[in-house]
Formats: sequence, structure tokens, C-alpha cells
Amino acid sequence: MSIISNRAGASLLLASLAMPATGGLSAQELSPQDANVMVTVNGTIPADLSGMPEGPEVAGFISRRSGDKMQVTTVDGSNAVIGISEATEIKASGGFLGLNRDKLGSDSLLNGLPVTVETVQWGGGLVASRIDLKSKDLKTASMIRTGTAQGFEEQTAATEALRGRLGDIDKYNIKGTTNVYFDTGKWNLSPSAESQLCAAAQQADATDNALLLVVGYTDSVGSEDYNQVLSEKRAGKVVNFLQQRCGWKPWRMLTPTGMAEADPLADNSTAAGKAQNRRVSVNILVSKSVDGM
Repeated sequence: MSIISNRAGASLLLASLAMPATGGLSAQELSPQDANVMVTVNGTIPADLSGMPEGPEVAGFISRRSGDKMQVTTVDGSNAVIGISEATEIKASGGFLGLNRDKLGSDSLLNGLPVTVETVQWGGGLVASRIDLKSKDLKTASMIRTGTAQGFEEQTAATEALRGRLGDIDKYNIKGTTNVYFDTGKWNLSPSAESQLCAAAQQADATDNALLLVVGYTDSVGSEDYNQVLSEKRAGKVVNFLQQRCGWKPWRMLTPTGMAEADPLADNSTAAGKAQNRRVSVNILVSKSVDGM
């Protein structure tokens, strides 16, 4: 078993949240057949971890959850299945909605959340003695999760009816696109952008069977990793605003994504071109199978 100590970057968060649920396996279920799982925890995990030998520190993002186990994917692509005990400390830093308390519940361990896990060895596997996360990442994971295929399963009967018509269809007609723009290195929304977003939500709401797809972009300034994170933050900010301020229902939102400097609208060699590329596109989509019904 390898000891993992590399700390995962924030770019892992939205990338992992974008993983769709396919077949009978949801985005947070553990599969014992995963090809590169490092350790499997079997048996009833003890409530008292005292006296157990120290295990490695594992840093990465939560890629799957099932009961008292979670899978953490590290920056090198390895997967570690780690048990969660009643004695596991789950702590957040940064303070979000009162989350600066000493211990969080295991329900805060959302798919896609970057974590650093201190472990002990038990039963031939690893059990988390302490899990550290950042409150800002928990906020983003909580918000984005409501728009993913995983969260889609947990909505009302009306949602299930819509999913039955649209959920497995990957071909859509684009009914409209609204672009909002950002200053260099920023992801905050201007008053003009906020107004445009609510107008786009109103347009989509008036369109039968419409879903929204939010995609973030950057200009060419900065490294690839930096721009990936920045594009995801911009997309997350827009999704948050659409749902919380414009009243757009989470179950009518496709999984958002960040595309960094890919697909530029204009030439990145000019200041005017870069300004056009620092954007989030809000696309109104209708499945081709129901368009015109």
C-alpha cells in the first residue's frame, strides 16, 4: 500500500462533481470491482480507534460514498477506500453557516469534496481518525451537488417524471445562450451580469422542457491549472446565483463545468479578445426527443 501525502488542488472539486451516474451505480456508491482501489475495509468499523497503529495520510477528493465507507481519489489517480467510525473527527476550517464547530457529521462528506484524511490501520484496511476540509469547498460541493445527476435522484415525483423523459438523453437543441463576463482573475458577478442571468432564467422558464447548462471559461492569462480552477469558480458562482436569486430549480440544471481557456470566443492576443473570453455561458437546452411536443 502506498503512503499518500500530496495535497489535492481545488480543481478536483468540480471535476469530480461532474461525474455522471450511469447504469445502476450512483455517483457516490462504492463498487468492490473498482480497478485501482488501494484498500478495502471489511467488517463492522469499531467506535473506538484508540491504540490502533497509525496509517498514512490520504489527500484527494471524495469520489464515492456508501454507508460507513468513502473512496478518496488522490492527485495521482489512485483510489483508497477508507472507513468512517463514530470516533472519526470531521473538521472544517474557514467558517460557513456556523461550520466552525469542532466536529461535523458524516453527512457533510459529499462527493467531490477535497479532504485530507489522517488514518489508522484496522482489519487490513484504513479507518479515518480525522478528516479535514475547507468550509468554502463544502459550500461549493453542497451547492453544486443539487445540480448533479446524483442529486437529481433525490428530488420530487415531478422531477422523476421529467428525468424519465430527459435523464438518459445526451442530444439537445440549443434555444439560447447568455454570456456574462468577468474581470481578470475574478469570479464575482457585476449587477449587469446578475440582471442578465435572471433574464436568461425567465426565458428558459418560458420554454417547455428547458434545462440550463452552465460552462465557465477564462482567457489565456495564467497557468492551465489556475485557469481550470478559475473557470470552475465562475461556473459555480453563476449556478449559485441562478438557483438562489433567480429561482431556477436545481433539478432543471445539467452538471456545470469549467473549460479554462478552451473554446475562446475571440483572439487572446488582444485585451478586447481576452475580455470576451473571460465568461460563463448559460445555455438553454431542450432534448431533441421532446422538442416540439
